[in-house]
Amino acid sequence: MGPQLRPARSHPWLEPGGLLLTDGVQFGERVSPRRAQAYVARLVDRGVVALGFAVRIVHDRVPEVLVTACERIGLPLLEIGPHTPFMQIIRSVSDAVAADRQVRLERSLAAQRAVARAALRPDGLAAVLRELERNLGTWVALFDSGGSRVRVPTHRSVPTELEQVVIRAARDLLAAGRPAGARLSDEGAGPVTLQTLGQRGRPLGVLAVGVGAGLDRAGTDLITSVIALASIAVEQSRALGQARRQLRSGAMELLRSGSVDAASRTVAQVWGELPGEPIRVATVAPSDGSTDALLAALELLADEHEGQLFFAENDGGITVVVGPSGQRDVRTALRTYGAHAGFSSPTRWSGFEEATAQARSALRRSTAKQPFVDFESVAATGLLGHLEATGADQVARTLLAPLDDESLTTLRIWLEHNGSWDPTAKALGVHRHTVRARIDAAGVLLGMDLNTFAARAEVWNALQLVG
Repeated sequence: MGPQLRPARSHPWLEPGGLLLTDGVQFGERVSPRRAQAYVARLVDRGVVALGFAVRIVHDRVPEVLVTACERIGLPLLEIGPHTPFMQIIRSVSDAVAADRQVRLERSLAAQRAVARAALRPDGLAAVLRELERNLGTWVALFDSGGSRVRVPTHRSVPTELEQVVIRAARDLLAAGRPAGARLSDEGAGPVTLQTLGQRGRPLGVLAVGVGAGLDRAGTDLITSVIALASIAVEQSRALGQARRQLRSGAMELLRSGSVDAASRTVAQVWGELPGEPIRVATVAPSDGSTDALLAALELLADEHEGQLFFAENDGGITVVVGPSGQRDVRTALRTYGAHAGFSSPTRWSGFEEATAQARSALRRSTAKQPFVDFESVAATGLLGHLEATGADQVARTLLAPLDDESLTTLRIWLEHNGSWDPTAKALGVHRHTVRARIDAAGVLLGMDLNTFAARAEVWNALQLVG
């Protein structure tokens, strides 16, 4: 009976990634195909990457069954001549491994230095991410705390077929509410690694990189460094962003008060010129939970279209001022985030206050089917549309405030029937004297003589304005 083949797991010195050298003494004079196949399979399972077989010591040549087993499993097989000492091979491999480690170390240090230098640039976060994608040769994507893509100007794009998968994975990580990482594997688009940003509390965002488990130590260390830098940058960006948002709101207040020159000087110091005339003012109502993401998208648009867009938060909404060439992109961004908006007619800066009123009026006409409304369509409704645009609805509410719902309903139906008692009584299902009593009481409460055309016209317009 030939020598027994001991399982590879009984040899703790067999480390993954190694080259195993043998003279084949364990096989004896003959080895069956089955035993050779099992031997090679155990080596591969242990992580051996190649097998070196010395000839003319025990065997004159490499057994054919071993050659066949290696070819079948895909394990490289090297034939070692009788004049090549194992120690010489071991030293050569050791020197090559050491040289490779040195190259990797130098490359890693160079990459770390490049990332550190990038972090000092004015566009630090974007520069760091570009440096990461350059060193890894792949795409990089950043997501904010709400799971929306942060449009950082990097050089590579997420593969189209993988984009939605990455977005869902990033949002799943954020939903967990704690620091976490994940790896994806998609045969059509390659592997992906995701990691949350921030070390304490709720994650600040997610970094996604187009690499997987095969990444070497240098690449892993580089990603770890970038995550730390990105976490700091995002945290700082939050504080800076809050200050910028407050400054925007202050500049918008200057515009509302008519101080266009003062606002223009303030804005020019931070963002550049205000949009050129003619401008449109938009009053925007963001969808639930999308305000931060929409503001980030508008910030990017403002950078891309300098001098064509200015915006600020106000009263739970957003006011956007857009120049002639920026309207299409603004509407696209608003549509992406499910916002409703009303747009004023084109105007000059001197008409900013009236344009704001027009935008608010148009916004009130928006619906799920028609999320964007231009004031031109509101104005087409006639004089009432103009009155609503100038804030007359608030005056109307004040005028009608003394009346209860019953009185308002009676007044509306009475005026719809041109002040006729009998048709009104029939429509309300009450006696004509009841109608007269209600109208007289309403006139007293309003301090108006409802027998006159002027009073009736004023009340009718007020009823139309309040809806």
